[in-house]
Amino acid sequence: MKLNGISKETMEDIHRFVHERDWEQFHTPKDLAISLSLEAAELLEIFQWSGTDKLPHMKEEIADVLVYCIQLCDVLDLDPEEIIRTKMAGNCAKYPVDKAYGSAKKYTELK
Repeated sequence: MKLNGISKETMEDIHRFVHERDWEQFHTPKDLAISLSLEAAELLEIFQWSGTDKLPHMKEEIADVLVYCIQLCDVLDLDPEEIIRTKMAGNCAKYPVDKAYGSAKKYTELK
């Protein structure tokens, strides 16, 4: 897999962790996407009723989300940098600066 920006050592750590537990069998795209969604919900939960410094917990949940994203890209043989750049190019077309600047409107609502 091509993972620009993710070190070989980090990828090896993730692969080793999964392999040592014989979890590859569970890492289908569907199951990784479900796990990603659940971890994102855990991240969101931190903000519910927040009022104290929860940065350490946020970092843990963000790491979980990132690991599942990396694993999903790995299983689907996707290059995260490439798909992000493609998505950003599409976002730039949907949200031109002159129409979207300072607005939270969806691209279909921009005039």
